[in-house]
Amino acid sequence: MIIMKRTMTLLTLLCCVSAALAAAEPGKPAPDFTGTDINGVAHKLSDYQGKIVVLESYNQDCPYCHNHYQSGAMQELQKAMTAKGVIWFVVNSVGTRYSNHRSAEAARKEWADQKMNATAWLDDSSGEIGRKFGMRTTPHMFVIDQNGVLAYQGAIDDRPESDGDPRTATHNYVRETVQKLMAGEKVTVTQTKSYGCGVKYGS
Repeated sequence: MIIMKRTMTLLTLLCCVSAALAAAEPGKPAPDFTGTDINGVAHKLSDYQGKIVVLESYNQDCPYCHNHYQSGAMQELQKAMTAKGVIWFVVNSVGTRYSNHRSAEAARKEWADQKMNATAWLDDSSGEIGRKFGMRTTPHMFVIDQNGVLAYQGAIDDRPESDGDPRTATHNYVRETVQKLMAGEKVTVTQTKSYGCGVKYGS
């Protein structure tokens, strides 16, 4: 009986770990979600069918993420993409028990200070969106095509550094994926290894 209980407990833990590390797969429908932004507005992914959607896993206290904003590279990319009709969600999955967590008020100030050009900042302190997609680092990028299929997931570019100008990267995978989708071309790079700091989930 004791052995059986221990075995069941182990299996339960393994299932939980597997679920926690599950990741959305390129070529398959992106998991639907509803997230509330820092202004109290709800956004449901499936409501944006017909549009390209970018998800950006975010934590400004991470030096990798901070560098993309300090340089202005992330804001420029956001502006260029949203100007073309792309929906861009900044997703902050930091749990409330961490000092890195931002209240709605603090997030609104940070949005203004960083001069963000995204569509909205989603408060994902529950970790629901992050876990559905398997967000592992900040940044960790996801591009969803017009049919709701995940076209790309991974690093924002091929320059895994926390200083200097990200615009010197040879490839910006997000930009390249969006360009191909808009041109009706096949996305050739669908997945890379993301870099940055680990996402600080609440539990």
